Amino acid sequence: MKSIKYIPFFLMLCSFFACNNSAKKSLATAGNKDTSTSCMMVPSRFAGTSSDSALKFNGDTSTKGMVLIKGGTFMMGGDNLQAGADEYPKHKVQVSGFWMDATEVTNAQFQKFVEATHYITTAEKKPDWDEMKQTLPPGTPQPPDSMLVAASLVFHQTSGPVDLRDYSQWWSWVKGADWKHPEGPNSNIKGKENYPVVQVSWYDAMAYCKWMGKRLPTEAEWEFAARGGLQNEIYPWGNEPINEGKPKANSWGGKFPYYNDDKDGFVGLAPVKSFPANGYQLYDMAGNVWEWCSDWYDANYYQSFENSVALNPKGPAKSNDPMDPYTPKRSLRGGSFLCNDSYCSGDRVARRMKSSPDTGLEHTGFRCVRDGKLNRNLN
Repeated sequence: MKSIKYIPFFLMLCSFFACNNSAKKSLATAGNKDTSTSCMMVPSRFAGTSSDSALKFNGDTSTKGMVLIKGGTFMMGGDNLQAGADEYPKHKVQVSGFWMDATEVTNAQFQKFVEATHYITTAEKKPDWDEMKQTLPPGTPQPPDSMLVAASLVFHQTSGPVDLRDYSQWWSWVKGADWKHPEGPNSNIKGKENYPVVQVSWYDAMAYCKWMGKRLPTEAEWEFAARGGLQNEIYPWGNEPINEGKPKANSWGGKFPYYNDDKDGFVGLAPVKSFPANGYQLYDMAGNVWEWCSDWYDANYYQSFENSVALNPKGPAKSNDPMDPYTPKRSLRGGSFLCNDSYCSGDRVARRMKSSPDTGLEHTGFRCVRDGKLNRNLN
C-alpha cells in the first residue's frame, strides 16, 4: 500500500505535471474547446519563504526601457471559445497609469542584479523537505535524497505523439538547471545576453523587482497592457490566428510536443524584440516566455466582479486552485515558445496560467512595472 501512495508523488516530483481528470471537468464550460486546461501540480519547495529580505533598492529611478501605460477601462476575460472557465465572467476593469518594461527581463539585466547583490535563485538551492511537505497531502512519503537537490524543470521534445494530459512526457526535473544553465548543467547563456531570463521563480522575480525599485504587474495591468489599446480582441495584434499570416510571436508551430515547423524562425527561446510590438510598443506580450504576475491565483476570482467595475484589482487574498488545493499558486500570463494554438492557446491575452511561487521552468520569465509620477526621466 505504501508503494502505491508513493508512486503518484514520485511522478509529481520527477515530472512535476499530472492533471487530474476530474478536476479538469470541474473547470470545463460549455464554450470551452481548450482540451489542455494547463495545471502545474508542482509542490512548493520553500513554503512561501523568500531570500530577498536583505535586498535594497539600487536607487535607479529612471524609466529607461519602459513604456508609459496611461491606464483606462477595459473588459477583462475570455474572448473566444478557447477560453477557460477561470477567464469568466468577462468583466469591466479600470486600471490607473503605470510604467511597464518594454520587454521581458533579459539575462544581461538579471546577471547585473546577481553580481551586485550575490542573490541565489530558488533553483540553485536544495529543497527543504520539512517545508515542502506542508503543501502536500497528509501522509505523503518523503522522496529519496537523490531527488531533493538543486534543480529545475527542463523541456525535452518527444519523438512522437503522447498523451497531452501527462506533462511528464516532456518535462524533466534536471539537477543543475538554473538561470545560468537553463537547459541543464551542460548549457549556458553565453551569447544570449538579450534573451529573456528563465528558470526564475516568483520569489526571484520579486527580488529583482525590489532591487530595481519596481514590482510585478497585477493580472489586470498585464492584460490591459497586452491588449495594447484593442478591445475584445483575442491576441495583442487582433484576431488573426497565431499560426496564420506572418509570424507574430514565438510559439510552437506544428504538432506539440514532437514536431515544431519552425515557421517563426525559432525552436526555443528568442531574443527580446524579435517580433513586432503591440499597440503600446510592448514586445512579447504573446509567446516566448510565460510571465509572473503579482497576484495569487484563484480560479473563481472573476466571479466577485460580475456585477461591478473592478478598480485596480490586486488579486485575491489567497490561492484557490481546485485542481491542486494543497499547493498555493501565483498567476502567470502571456504564453511561451511551447504554446500551440490547438493545445494550450496560451498566446491569447486573456489566458491565465498558474504555478507554485517557488517553481522555475525553461519557459518562464517576467517583466516589471513601476508606479509613480508619469514624468520620470526617460534617459
